[in-house]
Amino acid sequence: MSTFTTRPEIQGSVGVVTSTHWIASSVGMAMLERGGNAFDAAVAAGLVLQVVEPHLNGPGGDMPAILWHAGAGRADVICAQGPAPAGATIDHYRSLGLTHVPGDGLLSTVIPGAWDGWMLMLRDYGRLSLRDVLEPAIHYASAGHPCLPRVADTIAGLAGFFRDAWPTSHATWLPDGTPPVAGQMLRNPVLARTWSRLLSEAEGHTGRDRQIQAARDAFYRGFIAEEIGRWLDGNALPDSDGRRHNAVLTAQDMAGYSAHVERPVWGGYRDWQIAKCGPWTQGPVLLQSLGLLDGMGLEGLDPHGGDLVHVVTEAMKLAHADREVYLADPDVCDVPLEGLLSPDYLAERRTLIGAQASHDLRPGILPGFDAQHAAMMDALARLSPTDGAVYEPTMAHLARKRGDTVHLDVIDAEGNMVAATPSGGWLQSSPAIPELGFCLNTRAQMFWLEEGLPGSLAPGKRPRTTLSPSLALHADGTRLAFGTPGGDQQDQWQVLFFLYVAEFGMGLQQALDAPLFHTTHAPASFYPRSRSPGQIMVEESYGPAVIEDLRARGHDVQTAPPMSIGRLTAAARDPSGLLRAGASPRLMQAYAIGR
Repeated sequence: MSTFTTRPEIQGSVGVVTSTHWIASSVGMAMLERGGNAFDAAVAAGLVLQVVEPHLNGPGGDMPAILWHAGAGRADVICAQGPAPAGATIDHYRSLGLTHVPGDGLLSTVIPGAWDGWMLMLRDYGRLSLRDVLEPAIHYASAGHPCLPRVADTIAGLAGFFRDAWPTSHATWLPDGTPPVAGQMLRNPVLARTWSRLLSEAEGHTGRDRQIQAARDAFYRGFIAEEIGRWLDGNALPDSDGRRHNAVLTAQDMAGYSAHVERPVWGGYRDWQIAKCGPWTQGPVLLQSLGLLDGMGLEGLDPHGGDLVHVVTEAMKLAHADREVYLADPDVCDVPLEGLLSPDYLAERRTLIGAQASHDLRPGILPGFDAQHAAMMDALARLSPTDGAVYEPTMAHLARKRGDTVHLDVIDAEGNMVAATPSGGWLQSSPAIPELGFCLNTRAQMFWLEEGLPGSLAPGKRPRTTLSPSLALHADGTRLAFGTPGGDQQDQWQVLFFLYVAEFGMGLQQALDAPLFHTTHAPASFYPRSRSPGQIMVEESYGPAVIEDLRARGHDVQTAPPMSIGRLTAAARDPSGLLRAGASPRLMQAYAIGR
């Protein structure tokens, strides 16, 4: 097996930071250099990602994170996924003549969660000041940063729509009437002023914790919430289908929100324990996929061969089918996680993995969930026929209007770790709020406008998100943080990355450089929830022989150019204390830094 990598695996002892943008990684490392810990570095890097990748996340978005608190020897999950507003009822949306929540515009917004999640992490786990972690983001918003080609393409492709439908977005992203040019400095002075005002108000209070709390209050109960509420109340704007709607989000919804800490969900694979966020994310599908694969003799397979691609694909199909029937906000729905991850259930499901590709959607039926299973299958059957599209937002050949996600991993010298996957608030998803310099999220599109389903829209309910960071602990003391953008494909690529490392002994960068694939067999989480039965997308780097072998097994194989699928990053701490990190070369912007 070749050990050539596109870039070195970073190694050090002071700290490592890896993210989907080199500037964010640099800022995170700067926090470690000035005495901050992994949590400080993650917050600073996360806020910078909102500036340098505005087509993939923003201040109005959401953020799940998994933390390893070295001093306590404990993993925590920060849930910064905002719930549906009080006015977001199925009856209201149906009264507007809608059969689904729009994928963009004002009506698809849930309460923004990301800001409160970052501030919760800073206050309760970090040690630097609010000014320390916020100043880099203010700087890059004000002074500018080199515009990414995809940002330039996204804005250029939407210039006419912004001009005609969302004039505030046109003023924000095309201030002189012309789209930005890739490589030239892109600025957002309004956002810089928003954050500067927030920082000034926060520093009117004495003490670090009070300042951070004041920053939370300014966003959710102060001038930012007031401006969001005022602007939404006065505007009815079209979505991309031309339908003009008012938002349901209000300042009152924001005033009652706060991010919170949860326990992770745990699963196992051989000598590893893997932590994921709860079933309000798709994270448990990774645990179920690995549970199905554990004990199937993968160690004897070629990591880049057809046998492995086939068996991993079939396991992921089963896990994602169960996702549709069972995963939802556990505060509102009964989610049978123990049953889904039980050895007996996994053994029963494992028998469905055969020599040929399945083209059927086959969720299991757990005791007491017969009616829910039937209702969900009926709802899926009523969807429009598949159009054969491969809904993976990171892929270059797809529509530019679709948003995606960012990711970061940080480890400090003390062994604290963060894996976070922020998203939402994409510049292309919702009109810019002119006095604030950012837009809102569209996460409500994950809900169903049908009663009686696990994903049915309801006020106060969290949408089931695709955002899914990972933390893995080995029995020998090795710890691993990893994740990726990519919507429904996030946990698929993470399964393969984890197997490359845990089963086949690859180094981090070697695993990140290795070929990737995913299946679009299960329904997408985003409207129109298309599925392509039996279809897999395979990088051409697997080679003609493997691709033909997969077709012979009954897979509907679509190919993508080498190095075009996924944007994984990863960081690890060895038992010796050595820290390691890597970043995918795909799109040539993710970067790992450390010393």
